[in-house]
Amino acid sequence: MKIIVIGCTHAGTFVVKQILKEHPDAQVTIYERNDNISFLSCGIALYLDGKVKDPKGLFYSSPAELAELGANVKMLHGVKSIDTKNKTIEVEDLRDNDFFTDHYDKLVMTTGSSPVLPAIPGRDNKNVYFCKNWHDAQILFKEAQKNRRIAVVGGGYIGAELAEAFSNHGHETTLINSDKRILSKYFDEKITDKIADLYREHDVKLELGKRVKRFAGDNELTLTLDDKNIKADMAILCVGFRPNSELLEGKVDMMDNGAIITNEYMQSSDPDIFAAGDSAAVHFNPSDTNEYIPLATNAIRQGILVGKNILKPTVKYMGTQSSSGLQLYDYSIVSTGMTVEMAKKKGIEAHSVVVKDNYRPEFMPSTEEVWMQLVYSPVDRRILGGALMSKYDISQSANTLSAMIQNRNTIDDLAMIDMLFQPNFDRPFNYLNILGQAAQAKEE
Repeated sequence: MKIIVIGCTHAGTFVVKQILKEHPDAQVTIYERNDNISFLSCGIALYLDGKVKDPKGLFYSSPAELAELGANVKMLHGVKSIDTKNKTIEVEDLRDNDFFTDHYDKLVMTTGSSPVLPAIPGRDNKNVYFCKNWHDAQILFKEAQKNRRIAVVGGGYIGAELAEAFSNHGHETTLINSDKRILSKYFDEKITDKIADLYREHDVKLELGKRVKRFAGDNELTLTLDDKNIKADMAILCVGFRPNSELLEGKVDMMDNGAIITNEYMQSSDPDIFAAGDSAAVHFNPSDTNEYIPLATNAIRQGILVGKNILKPTVKYMGTQSSSGLQLYDYSIVSTGMTVEMAKKKGIEAHSVVVKDNYRPEFMPSTEEVWMQLVYSPVDRRILGGALMSKYDISQSANTLSAMIQNRNTIDDLAMIDMLFQPNFDRPFNYLNILGQAAQAKEE
């Protein structure tokens, strides 16, 4: 059985390890156009902020490790085309521009994603950068040390974390976002308002609901917005990602943005071609729809499933709640499932409650406030999403809500589900119980 894996970051690494674990005699060839694998891009902001001292820790595998497991690893090799009828691929050795053909029995597309390149005049300015891979991280680390004024364009997770990292080190930081709210894909207004206040408290200038019209300037960069010009020494574009799926365009079923659609065994519409990670769609459980949600958590789970299902359908994909979070200044901010705004866009009726409470009793020496939001269906009372924000570590509470969404639990389940009580940790009713009870009260 000849298996070709195209691309080897998160999904590809786990595909290869799982295949060789279950099928040690399989012939696995990896084609990777970069010179490294398995880089945790979510650690770039931590590296720039100085919280991660040794960037080598952001790699959790290597070409040598995969070769030791039995894979034929071809680094700096770019796949140029795929002939699905004859099961062949054309490959370029990027070191000497030599072209050759290889064949497969099974093909795995783990080609990942690329930053969206908005059609902004001047985007190729020497002072405009991107933030995606290990090479980007090295460049940003070097350039940020030489520049005082930094503009971050894009208010998703990467932009949000970069703005914090630069502000922590005394840079004059401006965060620009076309949406009127930061992190609006993950949180509703009451929490994003608190996030915006956090940035202002740390002297980050916010330009929300505005688009960059042009980059210009040589030594000094000028960003032309809808209503003003902003001066900066460098700008970083992080406005989203698109799937690298062009090689299969017109050959397998895709979403409108090019994300490869798979069945629950990670097979594309061509049963001999599998897809996982940022090049693939995911099944989003709260709405039972295919969505494009490029997260490492999705990639590694899908990668493992490809390995388990490569010879025959064996283990089904459970789907995702798109659980995610970040540490912003002193706060943990986490979410799972749908926001109210997302539900509205999908035509799903949704109610929500927002609750503020201390995570443990006030008679303890200290406690912290927890801001919580629960999104649910008023029709069947099923939990659709949730978000939390606190100086207390509430990250695992998002995982609890994620499991409840996965299992289609209701606000009534959340209100009364058994959770431990001990004053060091919480109240007789955990704060998540209190959140569920607030939803019950609203529906009464």
